[in-house]
Amino acid sequence: MEVSKTVHPKSTPRRSLLFVPGSRLEIFPKAITSSADVVCVDLEDAVAEKQKDKARKEVITLIMKQRALPANTSKEIWIRINTIRSTNGLADVLAIAEAEAAPDGIMIPKITSPEEIHILRDTLSMKHKDLKFHPLIETTKGLKRAYDIAKSSHKIGSIVFGGFDMSANLRVEPNWDTLLFARHELVLAAANANVDLIDMPYFGLENPEGLKEESKKASEIGYTGKCAIHPKQINIINQVFSPNPEEVKKAKNLIEKYESQDRAFVEIDGILMEKPVVEHLYRIIAIDELIDNKE
Repeated sequence: MEVSKTVHPKSTPRRSLLFVPGSRLEIFPKAITSSADVVCVDLEDAVAEKQKDKARKEVITLIMKQRALPANTSKEIWIRINTIRSTNGLADVLAIAEAEAAPDGIMIPKITSPEEIHILRDTLSMKHKDLKFHPLIETTKGLKRAYDIAKSSHKIGSIVFGGFDMSANLRVEPNWDTLLFARHELVLAAANANVDLIDMPYFGLENPEGLKEESKKASEIGYTGKCAIHPKQINIINQVFSPNPEEVKKAKNLIEKYESQDRAFVEIDGILMEKPVVEHLYRIIAIDELIDNKE
């Protein structure tokens, strides 16, 4: 039996996501040349109400110019739109729908139901077929529907944890212990939908050890990446969420042995090789190869 090697045919490293304020596009060139896997231009929290229209036009123009350049990077560019339950959010969606070129993805804040994804799919997917959706789960209503949201469309690329707003909604301080339940809920939702899961930013900008510790904790419970608020956080995040050489070597060795035999369920080197395990190993290999190509 030949084992399929296309379990993750479009695996994309999303170890690190760097936010760029939509009102400060002068820093975009620095962000796009950083080692972040994703650069997300923020039209929501980072833009004052009176600047929304201006920022939207400038961001759409930026995306158009960026798409006109030769594709010499695998870095993704996202836009964080406003909630589609607002006039600004609807204007964001309409602007993207009418644009000749779209970002790689849109981050959808304050999402509370899968119906929001269906609206975006119906509005945007006809023209922008490759556009991915990245729901930002940051309210208790969104957390309650996270399973349904994660499975609402094949266009879901990842789930993002908005822990700061979630903590306010839960009436707790935004620290690891108080948000652990919410984090675990999203681990299950993302794993069930087989999509990436990106953790909230770490706001201790002058505490690299704290960032490293929180990133490791997130990785250990099932997160595949983490948001950043400054370029100097990127290298630590990338290091934590990258497979190490031993993991890659072990994965390649197990897959080679697995593909050389004809059983779907078999023990190899003490590892029970069944579909979930095989998918995980293919993912390690695919992400390692893509990271090598990027760096």
